[in-house]
This record gives sequence, structure tokens and C-alpha cells, in this order.
Amino acid sequence: MTARFAREVPAGPPAGSSWPDDGVVAPYHLHVDGFLHTVAGAWIGDSLLTVLRDVIGVTSVKDACEQGRCGACSVLLDGRLVASCTVLAADANDAQVSTVAGLRTAGPARAVRAAFLEEGAVQCGFCTPGFVVAVTDLLTRRPDADEEEIRESLAGNICRCTGYGRILAAIRTVQAERGTLLSGDAPAPPHRGVGR
Repeated sequence: MTARFAREVPAGPPAGSSWPDDGVVAPYHLHVDGFLHTVAGAWIGDSLLTVLRDVIGVTSVKDACEQGRCGACSVLLDGRLVASCTVLAADANDAQVSTVAGLRTAGPARAVRAAFLEEGAVQCGFCTPGFVVAVTDLLTRRPDADEEEIRESLAGNICRCTGYGRILAAIRTVQAERGTLLSGDAPAPPHRGVGR
């Protein structure tokens, strides 16, 4: 577990509400990757990302922009894709949280991981956990997603290394292997090296 960072408590709560005197909320529970965690002593303003990394110690969720713009901290919250930096942890009380580490090996998750490696969609790897969660979510909901749907679903994830071509190829590989590639879509091009 990482050391907690000191935080200043804001001057006051939003109008019409109240905060505990010290800004610390009552203990609450998170179900993370199938394990129940009791979170005690957390600040009322802690994001789900902060609690996952700094309190529970789940470092597979990456901390990058902390503004919901990069997708590195993507998780499934009760089955819905979210940027964990934009969710208050206390609001996720009793929720089911799935990180990249907890995605089941059944379904598309295992194939997505393998295709990312096979197609060279992993370079520095920092954005990879968020991409794997987002792609797994997409292919679970829409296994036959077309090019436009794929690009739209990945709009919340930023990668500075791959140029996205290899990531798209990995998705097409998974679709082809699972027999869900739409007839009008081109199959993934053969792998010709990292960074295409």
C-alpha cells in the first residue's frame, strides 16, 4: 500500500449539503476484481482512482491526467466503462469495480490482451490497461462493431506511442478470430513491426 498524501479540506461543502468536520467519510465498501475492500479514513473528495491506487494498492489502474481525458484509468463500474479519476470513491459504495487485472479470461478480454501483444499495440505500455478495458467493454457489447464504432469507443483513450494503427489492427484480429468481423470491413493487416 502506498503512503497517503495530505490533502487540504475545501472551505465548505456545496450549497445545501454538509460534510463531516474533518472531511473524512464513514467507511464504505468496494468490490474490486472480485474482492471486497473496506475503505476507512478516506477523504470525501477522493476519486475512485486515488482510492484504488493509494488505499487499496491496485496499480494496474494508471494515474495520468486526473481529468477524464486520457483513459489510462479506465475501469468497469457495475459493468459500465468509466474514467475512475472522475468518480468519487464514496459514490461507488458497494459497487463492482473491474480493472484490467480483474477482467475475466473468458470472453474477449484474453483475446484482446493477446492481440495487443501480437499486433505490436503495446509500446511504452502506460495506456495499455485503459485500452484493454475499453476494447473489452466494446467487444462485449458490440462484437461486430464497425470502424466508426471502434474509433468512437476509443476516443476517450490517448496513446502517444503507437499511432493507433496497431491498436485498430489488434481489435480487427480479435473480431476475425471470434468470427464477428463485418463483411465490409477489411481484416487486420499482417504485423510488420511496432509503431505502424
